[in-house]
Amino acid sequence: MIDAEFRDRALYLPGAGTLVLADLHLGRAATSAVQVPLGERRDITSRLEDLLDRYRPTRVVFAGDVLHSFSGTPGEAAESFDRAVRLVESRDTELAITPGNHDAMLGGLWSGASVVEFTLEARTRAREDTSGEGEDNGENGNTRSGKRDGTIVVTHGHEPPETEAGTYVIGHDHPAIEIEGQRRPCYLYGPGAYGNADVLMLPAFTRLAGGVEINGLHARDLQSPLLTDLGEFRPIVYDEGSEETLWFPPLAEFRSML
Repeated sequence: MIDAEFRDRALYLPGAGTLVLADLHLGRAATSAVQVPLGERRDITSRLEDLLDRYRPTRVVFAGDVLHSFSGTPGEAAESFDRAVRLVESRDTELAITPGNHDAMLGGLWSGASVVEFTLEARTRAREDTSGEGEDNGENGNTRSGKRDGTIVVTHGHEPPETEAGTYVIGHDHPAIEIEGQRRPCYLYGPGAYGNADVLMLPAFTRLAGGVEINGLHARDLQSPLLTDLGEFRPIVYDEGSEETLWFPPLAEFRSML
């Protein structure tokens, strides 16, 4: 699979120097019963700042649903967006946005790079095997041979992509998984899941989204057309306490362990 680092609901791609966040849903606090200790704006910008400090990316991509409201832009959402943009730009870092289905009003706030599908070229690597079963093959997440393997397309994931890629990095469905009674935001990795391309779905960056619990779900229960067979996707959880990335078996196999 692509060389990737998972942290705090975000994804860093070292081979492309790119930090990806999906589903910020700025302005959601106004309609959410969930609270975060610092408030929505400070929570988003504080965590974004930590990620910028850690990785020092050359590029940041907001992979859709930057805003929450379909029909308006509350003042707090506009202020949160402006603060996030200024934070990225203060690091002399490129910012690009791939609009999502919630972002109809984004044009009133953003005149920078905005494309439905943002293409990156990055190196791939074989992921370390932690199963005790030897090297991964194509079914378990290793790199496939082919001319598109190094091409990554970042897009929101609510529509079928038009650009061919080795890997699609998406958001949209806010995946979460319940393990030992605790719901955790998770990434989903499907090797060869969409037209022989890998799919990597991010959890919602906003902590105001409780997440869609995937334990007993199937692809038809979710919205992204890139999730063709949910049972083949591997949940990935970043554990904040240990600062470790935990890879689990494909969901069809993992369900019996939950």
